[in-house]
Amino acid sequence: MKHLLKLADLTPEEIFAILNLADQLKYERKNNIEHHYLKGKKLGMIFQKSSTRTRVSFEVGMYELGGNALFLSANDLQIGRGEPIKDTVRVLSRYLDGIMIRTFAQKDVEELAEYGSIPIINGLTDYCHPCQVLADLMTIREYKGSFKGLKLCFIGDGNNMANSLIVGGIKMGMQVAVACPQGYRPDAGVTEWASKTGSLLVTDDIDAAAKDADVVYTDVWASMGQEGEKKEREKAFKGYCVDGRVMSLAKPDALVLHCLPAHRGEEISEEVLEAHAGEIFDEAENRLHAQKAVLVKLLK
Repeated sequence: MKHLLKLADLTPEEIFAILNLADQLKYERKNNIEHHYLKGKKLGMIFQKSSTRTRVSFEVGMYELGGNALFLSANDLQIGRGEPIKDTVRVLSRYLDGIMIRTFAQKDVEELAEYGSIPIINGLTDYCHPCQVLADLMTIREYKGSFKGLKLCFIGDGNNMANSLIVGGIKMGMQVAVACPQGYRPDAGVTEWASKTGSLLVTDDIDAAAKDADVVYTDVWASMGQEGEKKEREKAFKGYCVDGRVMSLAKPDALVLHCLPAHRGEEISEEVLEAHAGEIFDEAENRLHAQKAVLVKLLK
């Protein structure tokens, strides 16, 4: 494991190793056991998309691991003024021990890895969100004990979250069902791979996707950068709300997960979110632990 560009690049064994280390780091943090495994290491954090959880969790994570994190806004870097990514990363590779980037195009992340000489971490692209799904998998295992025999249901836009959840769920041996409207389906390459590799249902039938689900997952209808499509998406996703009726189709002990921020009354009802706030905010916390595990794996 040289980088974290997308979950498809990792073997199931590598994912399990990250999750096991994340559990260890969470235990050490909660018991005030110092774990300065990255003392003196420096992480550059490039943000072309703003963030709450990504920025704070990576910055705090590097601090707790004994290293330093540098916030690098795209507006403050020369890439914001047209410097090629391949030039920027060849310079930053001489200053830093690793780079985390949160951006739009997956090709930008891949180019950083191609031309740089240090580990690259995908903090989010329009194609995938591997750090979030590692935290999601960590949370599912915490609550369910294992992944064996579980059904993971995603309801909403076939976006970066859907792409990564499909890959992560299939690699961990779960059955995955995705409900989304026509025209908002997950990446065709991802669904083709998943259909050949494991059990995947992609449908516009919410009830079929939610039936007997062990985990019900949702995300906002309009992600960052799609604000101009808000009205159109509200029409397309009408009815794609995780509410009491949908949860009545899932198993009685089903988890509800959401990568946040949540728009109550749109993709999830207020009642369902508050009833499942325990696991949703455990999931948000686990971003810190899962990402610390990735940092240790890549930078130590």
